[in-house]
Amino acid sequence: MKSLHIATLLSLALISLTDAIASGSHTGDHGHDTMIGKPGKAAQVSRTIKIDMNDNMRFTPANLQAKHGETIRFLISNSGKLKHEFVLGTEQELGQHYELMKKHPEMEHSDPNMISLAAGQSGEVLWQFSKAGQIDFACLQAGHYEAGMKGKVQVHTSKAPSTSKAQPHQH
Repeated sequence: MKSLHIATLLSLALISLTDAIASGSHTGDHGHDTMIGKPGKAAQVSRTIKIDMNDNMRFTPANLQAKHGETIRFLISNSGKLKHEFVLGTEQELGQHYELMKKHPEMEHSDPNMISLAAGQSGEVLWQFSKAGQIDFACLQAGHYEAGMKGKVQVHTSKAPSTSKAQPHQH
């Protein structure tokens, strides 16, 4: 009887621990504030970047610049005939998520750091970059990530570097 009571208590403790872990990792934001930033607010958007996804398994543009603390509105369009996704994350997060997507290809997403779009659709992701460094993005549809459908956002601690050429110093 005593061993049955202990087994019941251990089972309840394990269930509680499992629920706590599951709820912590699937709350809709997946802890992104500590990894890559956080969902942006429309009133704080400082600029808009248009990104096209296509069946050549590419994002255009694929290399972006941002400032630490900046909130960007990504206007995403799918000009292809296949379903594509735009998912912000670390390279490790994206790789892990991609492995899950290969097992469950019809999985739908509703997290603020991602959007899935059918052919011809458009949508947006609002994101605040609260950490400096490199943030990756990718399409996690089966085969797309492996085909190179990836990009990067370089988040700078100060103003993003200018793309204009420096003028030579004259005497």
